[in-house]
Amino acid sequence: MWNPDSALWSAMLDWLGHGLWRLSWWQLVLVALATTHLTIVAVTVFLHRCQTHRALELGPVPSHFFRFWLWLSTGMVTREWVAVHRKHHAKCETPDDPHSPQQRGLRAVLWRGAELYRTETTNAQTLRSYGQGTPDDWLERRIYSRFPGLGIALLLVLYLLLFGIAGLALWAVQMVWIPFWAAGVVNGIGHYWGYRNFEVRDASRNISPWGLLIGGEELHNNHHTYPTAAKFSVKRHEFDIGWAYIRLLQGLGWARVKKLPPRWQEGEVRAEADEATLEALIAHRYEAMARYARGLRLACAAEVEGLKARRAGRDEVSLLKAVRPALVRDQERLPQRTRAQIDQVRAAHPVIDQMLTMREELRQLWLNTSHTREQLTADLRAWCRKAEASNIRVLQEFSIALRAVRL
Repeated sequence: MWNPDSALWSAMLDWLGHGLWRLSWWQLVLVALATTHLTIVAVTVFLHRCQTHRALELGPVPSHFFRFWLWLSTGMVTREWVAVHRKHHAKCETPDDPHSPQQRGLRAVLWRGAELYRTETTNAQTLRSYGQGTPDDWLERRIYSRFPGLGIALLLVLYLLLFGIAGLALWAVQMVWIPFWAAGVVNGIGHYWGYRNFEVRDASRNISPWGLLIGGEELHNNHHTYPTAAKFSVKRHEFDIGWAYIRLLQGLGWARVKKLPPRWQEGEVRAEADEATLEALIAHRYEAMARYARGLRLACAAEVEGLKARRAGRDEVSLLKAVRPALVRDQERLPQRTRAQIDQVRAAHPVIDQMLTMREELRQLWLNTSHTREQLTADLRAWCRKAEASNIRVLQEFSIALRAVRL
């Protein structure tokens, strides 16, 4: 008969309580943070930057390790993840975007992001069109893609053996980590709330300048501006921990970076804008527009101070302050009401009107595909002359810097 006081029974109870690896509660928390962070690193370095955008090449050691760990910790299939994310970039903020909060609402993407992802993975056309070039070896065909649920089941067994009943909680945290942070927060908040360095066509935003918690994916606007760049941080105050791991892998000889964001560099100021200036402007067009936006904000601030000095009416000052954030946006993407307010401001403030007019003229230099390179160079030269002949200091300074920029 079974004796509940036996040594075997006591050993089983002890194992259920502590597992094979006896850890205190704070040590268990550290294990949870370490393993979930490893999953985030695998997603951003392997799935996102390497497999989806080909921004870097990984050696066989990290590639196989990341694939194995993702199979264990998420059950995600490389081809499916890559296809869904490539479609997101190709169809961003349209009805065909698998997870746009602009189309589906922030609440839906934030809390049902994993469900939206799984739904899109069942779309055979998505996998055919966007899932090319991912691993297709024996392991992928016979194990990872064929039995995606087996990995997470094995992880549960491993956690229970190592940590006892606490392993169930660790496993649960692991299971919700990527669905919430990647599918929900990055895809949801990253297209809804935060700051923008660059005016790109989609609604992407940087959630935080310090990409620590979710591997650098916080710098989402930067990524959508330069999607094929291995490094997401572009400003001095920004930090991308995913890039730090890539540099570590580089040092070990396990990674080769293929592309980085372009860097704005200035040399000697050219006498006039030439083809080299045009080439540099097109390569640095997002950074150029970001610098122009800073000048526009300064001009707007000066106009506000001028209104206050003249003791202008409250409504006039309030209107200028209200539209100031929208002045640096591409006007065709603004709602009709905002455009009408901007028209009021332009009529009352010739400096802002001229800067907005010249902003659009500058933007057309890379949007106009019907002009030859010679025509575009002549247009840029005329633009610089017009800017430097104006009495607007920030416009003059921008034009001079433009004539100094180098690839």
